[in-house]
Amino acid sequence: MSSHNRRIVLASRPQGEPTAENFRLETVSKPTPQSGEVLLRAVYLSLDPYMRGRMNDAKSYADPVAIDEVMVGATVSQVEASQHPDYKVGDWVLAFGGWQDYCVSNGEGLMHLGASPSMPSYALGIMGMPGFTAYMGLLDIGAPKAGETLVVAAATGPVGATVGQIGKLKGCKVVGVAGGAEKCRHAVEVLGFDACIDHKAVDFAEQLAAHCDKGIDVYFENVGGKVFDAVLPLLNTGARVPVCGLISQYNATSLPAGPDRLSLLMGTLLVKRIRMQGFIIFDDYGHRYPEFAKDMSKWLANGEIQYREHLVDGIENTTKAFIGLLKGENFGKLVIKLNEPLTV
Repeated sequence: MSSHNRRIVLASRPQGEPTAENFRLETVSKPTPQSGEVLLRAVYLSLDPYMRGRMNDAKSYADPVAIDEVMVGATVSQVEASQHPDYKVGDWVLAFGGWQDYCVSNGEGLMHLGASPSMPSYALGIMGMPGFTAYMGLLDIGAPKAGETLVVAAATGPVGATVGQIGKLKGCKVVGVAGGAEKCRHAVEVLGFDACIDHKAVDFAEQLAAHCDKGIDVYFENVGGKVFDAVLPLLNTGARVPVCGLISQYNATSLPAGPDRLSLLMGTLLVKRIRMQGFIIFDDYGHRYPEFAKDMSKWLANGEIQYREHLVDGIENTTKAFIGLLKGENFGKLVIKLNEPLTV
C-alpha cells in the first residue's frame, strides 16, 4: 500500500490526434475517507474510445474533462479502507474512478462485485459497458431475425466481437470488418463469423458487396467513414442501423473531403425506410442491465461467447495505450492493470 496517488490529468486539449503532451502523470497525496466513505484502490482501468470526446471542450451527452483534472474512466477497484456500513476492506467494486490509483466514494454509483469475483476485469468488458452496448444496441435497435445479414465494423473490438457472436446466436449471417489479416482470421476462426473483411484492402467495398450478396439487414455502426460509405448502398429496405460510436471521426478537425453525401444518406433512409438510431447505453438502457447480465452470464458459462482482453501493465503505459486504441492497435478489450490486488 502506498501513501501516494499516481494520476493522469488532462494537460491540454488535443487538436486532431491526441499526443503524449496532452496528458500529465503526477503524484499527489492519497485521499482519506471520511464517515460514510470508502477508499478505493484501482486494480484495473478501462480505456474506451468515448474518452477522446471528453477531451474536447464541446457540448455532448456528458461534461468534458477540465484541464488539470483526472481523465475519466471506469475502474475495477478494491476497498482499501472503509467507513461505510455496506463495504468492507477487500471488497471488489465497479467504479468510475478515472486514470488514477485511488479515489474516495460515498458509495453512490458503485456496483458491488463481491469479495472474490473469478474474473474481476470482465466487469469492464464483456460483463460491463461494451458487452451491454452490444447486447442492447443489437437486440433492441437492430432487432435481428434468423436468416438476415448482419455487418459489424471493428469486429474484434469488445463491442463488435460481442455483436457478431450474439448475431450468430440469433441465426444471422454475420460479416465483420476489421483491420488486418490476423484480426479477420480471429473473427472467423474464433468468434464464428461467416466472413471478415480487411478495411485496409484496396477493393474493400467490392469484397463487402460480394459477401453481402443479399444486401445488409442490420449494420452495427461504431466506426463511420469509409466503412459506412461501402455499407450504405447495400442496405436493404427496412434495414436497422444502431449507432454507438464513430471512432474514425474522433480525431477529425474538419469535415471529410469530397462531395456532400448528406442528401444521399437522407434519401436512402427515406426510400428504403431505414431505422438509424443512436444510443447512450446507461442513459437509455441502464434499467435493463439485469436482463443483459442474466443472458451474458449464461452464454459465457456455456462457451457460446468468446472474449478477448488486451491487458497492458502499468499506469505509465496508459497514455500510449490510449493513443494506440484510437488507431486500432489494440486486439480485444483494452484494460490497464494499475495495481496488484490486495491481500486481505
